[in-house]
Amino acid sequence: MDPVRHLRFSIAALVTVIAFGTLGYAMIEDWQAFDALYMTIITLATVGFREVHELSPEGKIFTIVLIISGTGIIAYTLSSLIQFTLEGQLRKILGRKKLESRIGKLRDHYIICGYGRIGHLICREFQSRPTPFVVVEQNPNHIERLEREGYMYVEGDATDDETLQAAGIEHAKGLITAVTSDTDNVYITLTARGLNPKLFILARAGEEGAEKKLMRAGASKVISPYTIGASRMAQAILRPSVVDFIELATASEHLALQIEEIRIAANSVLAGKNLINSGIRQSMGIIIVGIKESDGKMTFNPPPEKNIEPNSVLIILGERPAISKLEKIAGGGQS
Repeated sequence: MDPVRHLRFSIAALVTVIAFGTLGYAMIEDWQAFDALYMTIITLATVGFREVHELSPEGKIFTIVLIISGTGIIAYTLSSLIQFTLEGQLRKILGRKKLESRIGKLRDHYIICGYGRIGHLICREFQSRPTPFVVVEQNPNHIERLEREGYMYVEGDATDDETLQAAGIEHAKGLITAVTSDTDNVYITLTARGLNPKLFILARAGEEGAEKKLMRAGASKVISPYTIGASRMAQAILRPSVVDFIELATASEHLALQIEEIRIAANSVLAGKNLINSGIRQSMGIIIVGIKESDGKMTFNPPPEKNIEPNSVLIILGERPAISKLEKIAGGGQS
C-alpha cells in the first residue's frame, strides 16, 4: 500500500476508535461527552490514571474491549507514521545523492545563479538546445519549482565558495548570474572568478552604473534586460520588419530559418579553406553572416576568398537540416 494511503487509513481507524470509546462510555456510564472522551484517551494511552468516575461492571468490560482493540490501532498508527517518515526521508536522501552524482559528472556545463523570471527563461532556452546546466538557488519556492521541472540544481547561496564548488564550477564552461540584486551579482561574479579564472561569466545588471562594477568584478559580459527590452520595443516601432526577421531567425522553436554559430574544429575538412571552396553556400544553401576569429576579431559579411581558420566561429543563417549537417562537418565529421 502507498505510504500516504497507509497513514491516512491508520489515522482514520484511530479516530474511529476514539469516537467509539467516547460514545460507549457516554451510553454505558451516562457520562458527559468530555468525561467520556478523557476516559477514552487515558485508556488508549495506557497512562495509568485513575478512572474519571467509578465504573460499572458493564463499563469495565467495555474498557477491556477498548484496551484490546485500541492498543492494536495505536501501534498500527505509530508504525504507519514511522514508515511514512522514514521512507520520505530516505527517498529524499537517495534522490539528493543521485542528483549530486549527476552534477559531479558534468563537464563543460553552465551554472545559472538564480531561478527567478530571467533564470527560468534561460533554463528553458538551454533545455531546448539541449545544453547541460545546473541551477543554484536558495529560495524554497523556487526549489520546489526546480524539482517539478526536473532541472539539476544546488540549494544554497551562490556567493559561497562551497555552493559553487558543489555546482562543479571547476569544470564549468560558463556561469550566468541572474539574481535580482546587483550587489549579489557582483559578489557572485567575484566568487566565481576567484574559483575559476578561465570561466566565462555573464552577469545581469539592473541599475545604471552596475555594468562597470560587474566588469571590474570579473564579468566577461554584462547584459541589462531592461535596456535590451526598451531598445527592442523602440525598434519594433522604428524597424518592424527587421525585428520580425530577427525574431523569426532567433526563435527557440524548431522553425525553418535560424541564426546559429558553429565552431570549426582543427580536424575539420573546412579548416584552411576559403568560403567559396568550402561549398557551404552552394551545397547547403547557408549564408555566412560573419566570422569570429580565435582572437575575438569579428568579420561581418565576409568575402568569398575569406579563409576559414581552425577554432574560428561561423555566424550562419540557414535551415535547420542544413545547419545540423554543417555542425557535423565543422566538428570533424564527414558530410
